[in-house]
Amino acid sequence: MPANARPIALASAVATAAALGAAALALPALVAEKAPAAAAPAPTLELKDGTLDWGFKESFRKYLLSPVAHGRITVADGAKQAPDNGVFTFVDGTGTYDTGTHATANAFKGSVHFTGHDGALDITMSDVKLATKGSAAPTGEITADVVAKKMDGTVDSKNDIAIAALDMTGVRPGQGTGGAMVFKDIPAKLTKAGADAFAGFYKEGDALDPATLTVKAVTPPPSPDPTPTPTATTPSPTPSATTKPTTTPSTTQAPGKVLDGRLTWGVKESWRTYVDNTCGGDITPAGGATRNGRVYDFGFGRAELDQAARTADAGFVGSVLFECAAHGINWTVSDVRVKATGTSGRLVGDVTTLKGTKNDVTFADLDLSGADYNAMDGVVTLKNVPAELTKDGAAQFAGPNGEEFYPPGTVIDPVTVALTLDEDAELPTTSGGSSSGGSTGGSATGGAAGGGTAGGSVGGGSVGGSGALASTGSEVPAGALLAASGAIAATGAGFVLVVRRRAAQV
Repeated sequence: MPANARPIALASAVATAAALGAAALALPALVAEKAPAAAAPAPTLELKDGTLDWGFKESFRKYLLSPVAHGRITVADGAKQAPDNGVFTFVDGTGTYDTGTHATANAFKGSVHFTGHDGALDITMSDVKLATKGSAAPTGEITADVVAKKMDGTVDSKNDIAIAALDMTGVRPGQGTGGAMVFKDIPAKLTKAGADAFAGFYKEGDALDPATLTVKAVTPPPSPDPTPTPTATTPSPTPSATTKPTTTPSTTQAPGKVLDGRLTWGVKESWRTYVDNTCGGDITPAGGATRNGRVYDFGFGRAELDQAARTADAGFVGSVLFECAAHGINWTVSDVRVKATGTSGRLVGDVTTLKGTKNDVTFADLDLSGADYNAMDGVVTLKNVPAELTKDGAAQFAGPNGEEFYPPGTVIDPVTVALTLDEDAELPTTSGGSSSGGSTGGSATGGAAGGGTAGGSVGGGSVGGSGALASTGSEVPAGALLAASGAIAATGAGFVLVVRRRAAQV
């Protein structure tokens, strides 16, 4: 991971089948471009300040404190238990997230001691860990060291026992305090080893308490440039009557190190309006993305900039989840990347749907003919860059049977990219543009793109029994749009869209 990278929403969600397993790791799909000849390995992110909220099994806790067992539950080494015999919280979690394989590994502090039946039952669980793997069918497990008294009175001690098997496929990341990623209510089942460790009280496959994982990505301090550009040693000529000294430094620099950055983008205004207002759904930024009015700011990942050549390659972190259960919508956009060359560019990423994953997809074409690569107060701002859906990008808004929502060439929200070149420079306040009516400037507002009425119905039909489907600003005939959305609602087939930051050059 580059030294100047900011936290990735794991996304991501750490983005998004399970950013740690499903959501960020539930990641959706655009067509892959040609991979570079020598791709750099995907970076591994360091995680910190993790917690695992898990109670093992509620019925077991209740049994131990019943008059039958006369038992006791004791937490130690930093672990906590919620009031009224609630779940346990294991703390001070540290770990890693592999952005290439989406595998995570998290270790926590804390132990839990279960006793009952006058000491005949005596089990201690410590060194709790949670790991996930895979993105197409993400899974995970909770392991722990277990010390248990056997029926004959001897003590059996085993390390790293896989106690619970986790199903991450339906898990989506939420946003916690301080930019944390929260994976709530992960389904868990008892493993064979877990059943053996708990003296056969329960059998393999029995449902356990769901687990909630909370993690943060470590933000490394910026490292000094090992090869700083030497200062000029040639003295300036003495000004003469015909030669005036330069009092304002040139704003155009040689290729230099980008220290910070931000991308401001709203995806598509009519899409936001439809999901948030008409459909009654939710839009949730997380993992380094934050709400900026009606659009979103994505945090800095890495960037290369050559002002003289008018080229930029910048990756950003964070995720935005679009949800509407009534219409089967579940999209997460994460870790977008802008590739700019001269007057043109593209918005690129990895996208995964329920049908599979495609890498390095060109989602939108960018028009940089009006972009200014000069720095102002140490910041280069490519402001309100117009964007249009590519064929591959448009395909990501299709229904489960290929029904088209937005055709290629549809104007989507423009992007604003700000990159700092000076340690003392501050990112400017930016606002995303609106795609409404084909406009590319100004801040995003409500209303459907293309003049459609966000609150109006299309064809007067109901979708999934939840009311009329509003216009999404597509030029597609209303009947086709209604059919597509109806098919999604009827089948319950939402699809997740996630753009993952790539370490390699596009």
